[in-house]
Amino acid sequence: MAAATAGQRGRRVLLLDHAAEPGRKILISGGGRCNFTNLQCAPDRFLSANPHFARSALARYTQQDFIALVRRHGIAFHEKTLGQLFCDGSARQILAMLLAEAQAGGVELRLGHRVTAVTRADRFRVETDHGAFEAPALVLATGGPSIPKLGASGFAYEVARQFGLPLVPPRPALVPLTFEGEALALMRPLAGVALECIAQIGRARFREAMLFTHRGLSGPAILQASSYWFPGGELLLDLLPGEDAAPWLRAGKRARPRAEPRTLLAEKLPQRLAVALAPLHLLPKPLAEVPDRALDAMAALLKAWRLTPAGTEGYAKAEVTAGGIDTAALSSRDMQARSVPGLFAVGEAVDVTGWLGGYNFQWAWSSGWAAGQAL
Repeated sequence: MAAATAGQRGRRVLLLDHAAEPGRKILISGGGRCNFTNLQCAPDRFLSANPHFARSALARYTQQDFIALVRRHGIAFHEKTLGQLFCDGSARQILAMLLAEAQAGGVELRLGHRVTAVTRADRFRVETDHGAFEAPALVLATGGPSIPKLGASGFAYEVARQFGLPLVPPRPALVPLTFEGEALALMRPLAGVALECIAQIGRARFREAMLFTHRGLSGPAILQASSYWFPGGELLLDLLPGEDAAPWLRAGKRARPRAEPRTLLAEKLPQRLAVALAPLHLLPKPLAEVPDRALDAMAALLKAWRLTPAGTEGYAKAEVTAGGIDTAALSSRDMQARSVPGLFAVGEAVDVTGWLGGYNFQWAWSSGWAAGQAL
């Protein structure tokens, strides 16, 4: 995006990529259909040490601007839930569009070029295993280390450190959470069970699907909440969003006194989950023999199940990296390093992390455009 924008403004642009093919993260996104932006994109849906940093770029190149570009290239798309936009066809259409935009700007794309050194005298000099290149400006658009099997690395951080730019400690985000001990013993047999929930960490609350895994919890609600989690932090789960559990359980006891608690729970929860949770507070007796205080304790668990994750599944399963190049070192208008004129950083390399659902792509488009306008 940065290269195409600068190229179409008449700049001479060289785009270096160490991969053998471009856009591998684009191609796997959205199940191969690329969730390329979100209709509800707004600054408050991004995490950063400076929550106001993303405002300028997002306002100057909006989701509607990118949608207009998609329409100009004749790419059919549709909205799924929560404003998420996907290609009707393939993510390859978005990649082809970006390559076509770069070509229209005369951008020279060189693949399979591994950078071995970056220096700066009067100009930036980038040395690769295919020779050296010089330019008055350099844009770091290399993302973060999430999904290393696709070639992702912390390269941008290394260059930032070299030029004295501070970092907010990077960490995996939009990532499944792992558990140990009794919690994992309960979750592991439930692998594959999914249900709607509200997942909350701190003040951040997300109502979406949750999925039990062999290592803990995943699914959109958990991935969203994971971006706000730090080691030692607590996860709060509401397994019956929008329902008042205590009156329902008491009414169920009156209506079906001979039923077992797990049978009642299975009316609103997946059966395997109901069977697993019932013994935590309810004995395997007919509901008529279960004290109301035990039902209230189960209701409290269903509405506020408190868990402490042991960790995450790491960069290998993280959809994005939180943290990165400190925004305090960059101009919010053009993404240029304040102390190093001509050095720019965009996208995931920067300490701006969006919610799940197309927000991180939009940050890539907006920040890349902002840098491209200043080159």
